Amino acid sequence: MFSNIANSLANCFKIPELKSRIIFTLIVLAICRLAALIPAPGLDAATLKAALEKAGGSDPNSLLSMYSLFTGGGFERCAIGSLGIMPYISATIIIQLLTAVIPQLSKLAREEGGRTKIVQYGRYLTVLICLGQGFFMALGWENPKFIAENVGSLVTYSDSWLWWYRIQTTLVLTTGTVLLMWLGEQITDRGIGNGISLVITIGILARLPQAAQGIGDMFFVPNHTFNLFHAIALILLLLAVIAGVIAVTQAQRKIPVQYAQRAVGRKVYSGGSSFMPLRVNYAGVMPVIFASAILMLPSMLFRNIGSHFNLKFFSEIANALDRGSGVYLTLFALMILFFSYFWVATQFNEIQIADDMKKSGGYIPGVRPGQATSDFLHRVMSRITLAGAIFLTVIAVIPILLGNWLHIPQTVSQYFGGTSMLIMVGVMLDTMRQMETHLLMRHYDGFLKKGRLKGRF
Repeated sequence: MFSNIANSLANCFKIPELKSRIIFTLIVLAICRLAALIPAPGLDAATLKAALEKAGGSDPNSLLSMYSLFTGGGFERCAIGSLGIMPYISATIIIQLLTAVIPQLSKLAREEGGRTKIVQYGRYLTVLICLGQGFFMALGWENPKFIAENVGSLVTYSDSWLWWYRIQTTLVLTTGTVLLMWLGEQITDRGIGNGISLVITIGILARLPQAAQGIGDMFFVPNHTFNLFHAIALILLLLAVIAGVIAVTQAQRKIPVQYAQRAVGRKVYSGGSSFMPLRVNYAGVMPVIFASAILMLPSMLFRNIGSHFNLKFFSEIANALDRGSGVYLTLFALMILFFSYFWVATQFNEIQIADDMKKSGGYIPGVRPGQATSDFLHRVMSRITLAGAIFLTVIAVIPILLGNWLHIPQTVSQYFGGTSMLIMVGVMLDTMRQMETHLLMRHYDGFLKKGRLKGRF
């Protein structure tokens, strides 16, 4: 298998078009990484980085941990790309949800050229989100005590220039995100793979050196508590998680569709059979992101209220909602289930699918067209969504359990599941599919035997 993959990678560089696309993608991703390394003007990034290293990194329970995951540590470096690509992701999700509930947007999405306008609306919304988040991030760097203790203002300007610093930083951060958005779209058009997803993935992979250092501290420092048995168990767990993520990401329920014979003018078109693929993990990584972000906010809010007003009751609530507690894990699992069904309910329109199928003369064998087909699709989608949601829950809690039970550093445990693994595996599969398409078009073998990715039909 590995020899086939190596030969396929070598064949990729024998095709001039594919070779140029791969090189272009690598160059653009390198530029994206620079956005997370170049500090914004007027900020003392070295002080914050030293404070975080002394404290052992950011708190895994904070929103900073999630931002660091998607930006490759840009926030700790006070970089121009500190907002990362997340504002664009948030804007896209908001537009998708609005399209599902606003008839005008739903109609626009089905019109010719309407999808381009919706993408344009997403870009405008991205700029607005960046301006808001950038301004609050600039204020956070003025008082970074919630990031690391005993750290004063990181602003190098005098007090009389504070508003100039805030406006400048807001514009710089907004520009950084817009640049990343544009570069991601360039990868999608002229490179290989989904550009936005690759920008996120490169930020996740940028933290691998920290994970390697964490593994070294686990097994090779004096008086370490981990042995060879733990190493073997972790390797097996990693392989099992990767295999499970690939299997469920590729898994789909095939609904057979039969098309009746139809006449158009004097021509008679014979009927045919096809299938409708319904993905088991239809929502992807979205439920995990939603649940994680929402559960972080109450804990931070109650803890700040309890410490500021010296109220023990709110502090106890915050402790109960800490990452890894029984209450947290229960709410986390329930919210993943909820958002999995919520995403399917807003994005999967079984009524429209049934109507389009009826208009084109298609039907599901054994199911009457129209309302009966809509009910059948709703029933099937509800069942497979439950399986996908349970899988997401198991994958999402593995890093938390590893950190709480085995005391594995968060920089290491995040690669054993959760959002990191789901995003990386999904992006790798999508990129390999596109590369395989170029290979098969020019009569080269794909990445596995018969030119097909494992799990494809």
